[in-house]
Amino acid sequence: MTERPMPPSDQPAPSDQPAPDDGPGPHDGPTAHAWAALGGSAGLLERVSFHGPDGVLPARLPVRQLARATVAACSLAAAELSALRGTGAVPEVSIDQGAVATAFVSERHLRIDGRTPVSFAPLSGFWPAADGWVRTHANYPHHRARLLGALGLPADTGPEQLAGTLRDHPASWIQERAYEAGALAVAVVPPGDTTHPLVEVRVVGETAARPLAAAPLPAAGVRVLDLTRVIAGPVATRTLALLGADVLRIDPTRLPEAEDAHADTGFGKRSTRLDLADPAGRAAFEELLATADVVVTGYRPGALDAHGLAPEALLERRPGLIVAQLNAWGWSGPWVGRRGFDSLVQAGVGIAVTEAGDGDDAADGGAGVPGGRPPGVLPAQALDHGTGYLIAAGVLRALTEQRTGRPGGRHLRYSLAGTASWLQHGITPAAPLDDRPYEPERWITETGSPYGVLRHALSPVAYAGGPTDWARPPGRWGTDAPAWL
Repeated sequence: MTERPMPPSDQPAPSDQPAPDDGPGPHDGPTAHAWAALGGSAGLLERVSFHGPDGVLPARLPVRQLARATVAACSLAAAELSALRGTGAVPEVSIDQGAVATAFVSERHLRIDGRTPVSFAPLSGFWPAADGWVRTHANYPHHRARLLGALGLPADTGPEQLAGTLRDHPASWIQERAYEAGALAVAVVPPGDTTHPLVEVRVVGETAARPLAAAPLPAAGVRVLDLTRVIAGPVATRTLALLGADVLRIDPTRLPEAEDAHADTGFGKRSTRLDLADPAGRAAFEELLATADVVVTGYRPGALDAHGLAPEALLERRPGLIVAQLNAWGWSGPWVGRRGFDSLVQAGVGIAVTEAGDGDDAADGGAGVPGGRPPGVLPAQALDHGTGYLIAAGVLRALTEQRTGRPGGRHLRYSLAGTASWLQHGITPAAPLDDRPYEPERWITETGSPYGVLRHALSPVAYAGGPTDWARPPGRWGTDAPAWL
């Protein structure tokens, strides 16, 4: 395979360079920054506008600006591809900040036959350590078991017993002990200077992409293999499904999934389970890959390599493929191979300290949390959701580029840490738009499904003539046949 770097104008802007602010000028700075990182033409930014209430996603960091910029970039990428598929001029993109805010906490708005799902398990959260604070993640049974095993605690340990044990040990000791056991715990640290790119794009080979016929939806007929779990990747593929893609999620047979989470992020998709170590499962996967257009993965770097799913191996077997990779901690540095989730990245890059509020830094007990206060959180799992819309945007842009003079496969890389870097170092506050009250009910609807009646957030992705809801509700997780429609 040959690799060609993107032309200089298409290289992603460094995530540590601040975007222009939203003062006088035709464009929203964060949206322009994200669009440039994706290789988009600056001339299309004039199609984008914003409206809706400002009082959403309040935080010390510019979460509202990040959220609306990622959705705007995704919407513009969809509009651009829609024009290529037959609509003519690129449609106008009008982003409602209320719709964005509602979608960024879609998991909180979800109701299943009136029942409210539980987002975090009892052993997940912030805990005082001997010298600071630590954040744990134990939502999945295997992560809970590993955490308790790492600390020498019995399987029936409750929150009080866990808190007592964690209070006896330094935060860094807990973090490393958990890492060695495959568990999830991260010491809360103050913000640092380390940055990661928002997106990395590599063109591989010169294989021409298959033609896409005229269609009412930009991703109609595009086949997407979804090898992701937990919000960011599923949000990306949920968005591609909204835009017409045939998305098939594939999970290992050995890993459990929270079906409530799938009820939120499984809209528009189908879902199956395959054992890639089994010859029959591997043969089924290879048959799917042979006609796939896109593969999105959300596992730690190297975790899929043994199954022949490294990007290079996929592109070798399927030239012209778009491979989008997601990880937690970035693609360089000592933590590149570690597991992580949005909440853990917030703790590990300093966001939890920034969001803790004001206080006396000298009294923080060494934790870096002002006044010794408990760490804070963003008003949404914004790293997850924002990265999800950026992944979808990158895939849509790659589909367009492949058919407008830049053939070849694509290898796209994203990370929650990269989105966190952008939030911390690269976004300036936006000018006020609208002081009307935020009423999330405007962007919530009800849909029947195999899980029952789902009360759920609508997609915030919006362009003139675009879809407003998914064509199908989520099916039962892991129960579909491993085949394309």
